[in-house]
Amino acid sequence: MRIAIIAITRNGARLGTRLRDGLPEARLFVLQKYAGQAGQDAELFSGELAGLVTRLWPEYAGFVFIMATGIVVRMVAPHLAAKDRDPAVVVMDDAGRFAISLLAGHLGGANELACRCAFLTGAREVITTATDANDLPAFDLLAKGEGWAIDDLSKVKVLNALLLDDQPIAVVDPTDRLRSYCHGRGRLSFHDTFVEALQSGAAGFVFVTNRHLPPQSRADNLLVLRPRNLALGIGCNSGTTPEELEEVVTMQLKRLFLSLKSVGCIGSATAKQEEEGLLAFAARHGIPLRFFASDELNGVAVPSPPSRHALEAIGAAGVAEPAAVLAADGGRLLLKKIKSGNVTLAIAELGAGP
Repeated sequence: MRIAIIAITRNGARLGTRLRDGLPEARLFVLQKYAGQAGQDAELFSGELAGLVTRLWPEYAGFVFIMATGIVVRMVAPHLAAKDRDPAVVVMDDAGRFAISLLAGHLGGANELACRCAFLTGAREVITTATDANDLPAFDLLAKGEGWAIDDLSKVKVLNALLLDDQPIAVVDPTDRLRSYCHGRGRLSFHDTFVEALQSGAAGFVFVTNRHLPPQSRADNLLVLRPRNLALGIGCNSGTTPEELEEVVTMQLKRLFLSLKSVGCIGSATAKQEEEGLLAFAARHGIPLRFFASDELNGVAVPSPPSRHALEAIGAAGVAEPAAVLAADGGRLLLKKIKSGNVTLAIAELGAGP
């Protein structure tokens, strides 16, 4: 996490130097007149503080402001977007007594950053998120740690309220990560199937799944967490548009009742590493790409017969199926290759999957 430490007082500059020295990913910004207290690596500013924050806001994932909380609230308010996009914001007082997690405590990492600042300076961390204050699990924090997607972020608030009210929550989690994370905290019951959970009479539900759920099961008290355990194997003709790739992928995932939010990787042949449509499609959904050489693709046993076109073009017996398996780290195929227009697609799943 890139962190900007901003100090506007003499003591703040000294405190910021200690933080910068303990946070290798941090950069210190200090008011010009306190350059002597900030060391040689600090960036000095003499203009308006609000202008500095506006410039730095898109560039940093975390901020530590050494100043009054009221100043910080007024400065950051115009820049706030959403709890899953806002950076971590921590405020420390000039005397270094408190490190307050002000914004994006869970998903942004401000709670953790406040604890790090407190450890480095001897301050006391101030964490006000209700689940942390009551030693209860935080479903969004679990999702962040596991790299899972959250289907509807507003449902986190609903489920957290149920936790705080000591209401029963039914969980379906084939990965079993939630059980170990919660470690007996909260009134959670664990079930093998969605139907069993829904019939339990619980006040709320948490499903960990890559399955697409029909609209009628989307209750207001249901939080769906998406493990990124699907991999797409894609072969495509030169010049294939991202729109065509989107259409084919969406159609096949829907047919298999799978969620695009659970796609954690796209695999293809090395020959496609500069294919603009493929790169644009992956970027649109924030999905990492892995490219494999022909000998790697040929080393994977797949059910479909060799493709004469792929053999002639790149010397590989196939692209979509072996790339999907490789991108899934040896996982099993859920969809054998299908050819649609300019796109060849296969889908694999890491591990046993939900």
